[in-house]
Amino acid sequence: MVSRIDRGPVANWWWTVDRWFFAAFLTLMGLGIVLSFAASPAVAERIGLDSYHFVTRQMMFMLPAVIVMIGVSFLDGRHVRRLALVMLAGSLVLMVAALYFGVEIKGSRRWIHVAGISVQPSEYMKPAFVVICAWLFSEHARRPDVPGNLFAIILLGLVLALLVAQPDLGQTVLVLATWGVMFFMAGMPWFWILVLGGAAAGVGLLAYTTFPHVAGRIDRFLTGEGDTFQVDMGREALVRGGWLGQGPGEGSVKRILPDSHTDFVFAVAGEEFGIVVCLLIAGLFAFVVLRGLSRAMRESDDFSRYAVAGLVVLFGLQSIINMGVNLQLLPAKGMTLPFISYGGSSLIAMAISMGMVLALTRKDPQKRGRIGSSPFIRSVQPAE
Repeated sequence: MVSRIDRGPVANWWWTVDRWFFAAFLTLMGLGIVLSFAASPAVAERIGLDSYHFVTRQMMFMLPAVIVMIGVSFLDGRHVRRLALVMLAGSLVLMVAALYFGVEIKGSRRWIHVAGISVQPSEYMKPAFVVICAWLFSEHARRPDVPGNLFAIILLGLVLALLVAQPDLGQTVLVLATWGVMFFMAGMPWFWILVLGGAAAGVGLLAYTTFPHVAGRIDRFLTGEGDTFQVDMGREALVRGGWLGQGPGEGSVKRILPDSHTDFVFAVAGEEFGIVVCLLIAGLFAFVVLRGLSRAMRESDDFSRYAVAGLVVLFGLQSIINMGVNLQLLPAKGMTLPFISYGGSSLIAMAISMGMVLALTRKDPQKRGRIGSSPFIRSVQPAE
């Protein structure tokens, strides 16, 4: 047990970190391991691998993910910015390299091999992009003569161009929506809201008319015609599960779902453990987002407020997209369920992202003493 009178770095971390956040993240990781046992053996056997190939790899990724999340949570705001800058520069370089030297999967070049390991650079780009944009917005708010908003717009254009070039329209929508929320928080005038909203609608229409696979997914979602096998099976799995599920290992739809361990792990959870567990998972994601936004509004400086809000919105939107596809509420899109779906890049990048949230929301007596300096939160008192 860590004593309150202990002044060491570990004790200081334990008494200043948001332990509700930390518990929620560990719970989601634990659910990821459990659902990996449920969903991945059938996939591994179908493609000729050892039954627990993906389970073993998921557990191998989980340990460094926990270590990375805790390690990042020890940083202060300045070091979080430095880490984000290095990550953003590295991931953008790797995204460009992936266009020329990456592995093509289903018509997209999103992966590149680094030191014998497959890496999806866009996963690491997202949290770094959010933090750097938060810093740019905060600098403009602090000093209006600094063109932080303009630089954030230029950076957004660069990131979207690289994502569209892959192409990865799902990540494009995710990044654009998160950036829009942060820009709105930074005091964007209504004129720019209308302009950027119109631009986003125009980009969506252009994507529909330019990329056949985008048009196909939207058309299949609206009409129900064409190859809707995976989404139909995902819905069938949820229907079969009912409230309490078929029981661990008793699911049958997972045996024919190609992506049951990644994009459709939520459907496997529904079939084997029931709607009750699905609601628990959704509730955990909602808890993280709502607590994150609440904590963001208590922050005394603009950078922490924008960064925490942006990171939890990114986390929440990604989970909504994944669960929405499983429930046939959104067009099919290959996007992982944070901390739960199989995938090393997604897991490590999300651990870094949530480590940044833990770092930026740690209790700081000096920071709490400055509460009220921001016009947005002068009336908000910090929680003890």
